[in-house]
Amino acid sequence: MELLFVTLGGVILGILARYVLPRRGTHGVILVPAIGALASAVIWVALTWLGWPWDGGWIWAVTLVATAVIVAVVDLVLGRVREEADRRRLADLLSGRAPISSPAR
Repeated sequence: MELLFVTLGGVILGILARYVLPRRGTHGVILVPAIGALASAVIWVALTWLGWPWDGGWIWAVTLVATAVIVAVVDLVLGRVREEADRRRLADLLSGRAPISSPAR
């Protein structure tokens, strides 16, 4: 049951990161919350395998803080990389170097 709650916490942290950090238009609505859910679940399971008690406070604190850091870093890096790729693609299209793909028939 605790795994469900900590995963929900990861989703909430991902939602917060999505709407607090810049460049939210460069990725989908569900991507960052999904990364938060995945990160929190993996960290929680790893810490329980290491013998941390699930009813202790430290496992919650470490899991949620690490999840917040991971979500923030991924969101910022993803936004920067996507903006740069979009800029390069637009420059290629405007210069005529990149072929424009035709729609499927």
